Amino acid sequence: MSLRAMLGPQRPTPNLAPLLEQIGLSGGKLCVVTAGWQEREGELQDLEQHVARAATDLRLYERAEDVFARDADYRDAYRERQATLAEMQRLYGRRIRHAIRALRELLSERKASAPVLSARRMAMRSLRTIDRQHARQIGTAHRDFERDWPATARPAIVAHQREVRAELDSCEGVLIAGGHVHVLLNRLRLFGLGELLASRPVIAWSAGAMAISERIVLFHDSPPQGAGHAELSEIGLALIPGIIPLPHATARLRLDDSRRVSVFARRFGPSRCATLDPGDMLVWSADRLAYAHGSRRLLTSGALEAMTPS
Repeated sequence: MSLRAMLGPQRPTPNLAPLLEQIGLSGGKLCVVTAGWQEREGELQDLEQHVARAATDLRLYERAEDVFARDADYRDAYRERQATLAEMQRLYGRRIRHAIRALRELLSERKASAPVLSARRMAMRSLRTIDRQHARQIGTAHRDFERDWPATARPAIVAHQREVRAELDSCEGVLIAGGHVHVLLNRLRLFGLGELLASRPVIAWSAGAMAISERIVLFHDSPPQGAGHAELSEIGLALIPGIIPLPHATARLRLDDSRRVSVFARRFGPSRCATLDPGDMLVWSADRLAYAHGSRRLLTSGALEAMTPS
């Protein structure tokens, strides 16, 4: 695995520039993906000022819109696939709500008798099974679409892929910003960035960090609409295996609630669930976590532990 890094949100305190200097990417061309911001794609002024050099946006959102305008058959099939994924997510959400409610009720039992402990284990097992089944369904939907609508058979996609590859071949590193994680991931996948980035240094933050992980988990313990629970929402590019990044974790999770922390860590284990707050930094090199700053790992005990090199 080439150099990879996950950062916390770059507002209000960006830490991208110090990282670039630390890892030796301080002079060459940078390619940027801002597709998650959709209509604000390409607004690089703040980023360029921070890193003190020009950068090139790959404009994946704009390229996708061009593909859809030029290839109506592909656009319609793509939208049908997205509708299918949305329906799958809705039904998964209904299943997961019942499973979480059952687990929470069992956790509220005051007695820790053998039957209660056994019921809790089975409830957690059921929750994890629903997550795994949903992940398999998502993976199957993507594989079926790629089989039936291969990008290599769509001239509009091939043309843009060729241009993107040329840009990547001339840069020393790729930056993936945040925004809407599903929009971002879909555009990365559409143009084959998982493969194109396999041997290139990649630095991602916020939703970008989620997009390059194996599993994308949406989470908020106290959303405006009521009681919250985490949901597996997509399969990422898996450029960094074995980790679930949690941007804005301190604001969105009750990290002082050991029971909720424990459930989260057990549910999504053995992946490491790592907080990514502003200023946090995780850097991988040669398949190992080489540097960590600020980020904390959620433990099955309900505690938090500083992420450390391994």
